[in-house]
Amino acid sequence: MSQPIFRIADQTAARGRRTQLEIPIARLMSGTPVALPVIVLNGRADGPVVWINAAIHGDEICGVEIVRRVLEAIDLKSLRGTLVAVPIVNVHGFNNGDRYFPDRRDLNRSFPGSARGSLASRVAHLMMTEIVQQCSVGIDLHTGSDHRSNLPQIRADLDDEATLNLTTVFGAPIAIHSRTRDGSLRQAATDAGATVLLYEAGEAFRFDKAAIETGTDGVLRILHHLDMIDVEPTQTAPTVLARSTKWARSSRSGILHSSVMLGDHVAKGSEIAVIRDPFGKRLGRIKAPTTGVVIGSTEHPLVNRGDAVVHIATTEETVDIEDVQ
Repeated sequence: MSQPIFRIADQTAARGRRTQLEIPIARLMSGTPVALPVIVLNGRADGPVVWINAAIHGDEICGVEIVRRVLEAIDLKSLRGTLVAVPIVNVHGFNNGDRYFPDRRDLNRSFPGSARGSLASRVAHLMMTEIVQQCSVGIDLHTGSDHRSNLPQIRADLDDEATLNLTTVFGAPIAIHSRTRDGSLRQAATDAGATVLLYEAGEAFRFDKAAIETGTDGVLRILHHLDMIDVEPTQTAPTVLARSTKWARSSRSGILHSSVMLGDHVAKGSEIAVIRDPFGKRLGRIKAPTTGVVIGSTEHPLVNRGDAVVHIATTEETVDIEDVQ
């Protein structure tokens, strides 16, 4: 539950206030300090403590805009509980235009971290001890990577009742059952007792309108469902649940011409792309490896044989948000 004075590191956020904090991380080689930016909305009334974060990978910027819009939409006077927002977790990668830390470590493989480990490990430890361990629910915002774009989707443990409930409240077009990965924030936070959703949408280094709007609406639905805000959530179509996914891979090296878009339904064996050479000659075609929904695709038309080009989720069922409210 929320506290009259919410503490992060040696800093405080008073009840009924929006407080911007900077938690020291390290110094650059130039001596310039680097800090973790945190915004705390501490409501006047009691309620849950929830965190949202973005840019664990420094090139994934859609989540940064989602955090801004969520904070802008909340009426602090009527907020119940505490929302802790970390718009940029990987500050070094964000400033350098890089997915990783300067030593090439992946922050989302460094949790729960260590106070004496690598730079990524220390930031993971800071995130866990100062933010996650004070919260009961968290939403981790991501986008596609490596020239890939993702359909707005939730990745979560759909076998856990509380997680499934929040997943369907979020209202993304599709939710994919996904086990936690070693070293990920989702795994470490789940082990610490929090209910965690991972939101994937859009492309690295790009603002994607649909990804941002779906993510913003989803976070606000979660806060409304937890009785933290009074903002009426927008209506949403039923969420499609998927238990497995498969990548369609390029059959030849060449120039990719895809015939499907994110959100398209495809049948197993149907043609979804062709490969041509620079003269226009067709070198091969790519067929859907399963029946389902296109949830991801490469944005790079130049491919090598074996490259992953289209990601398809094998669909299972739909769950309407009205069934869980």
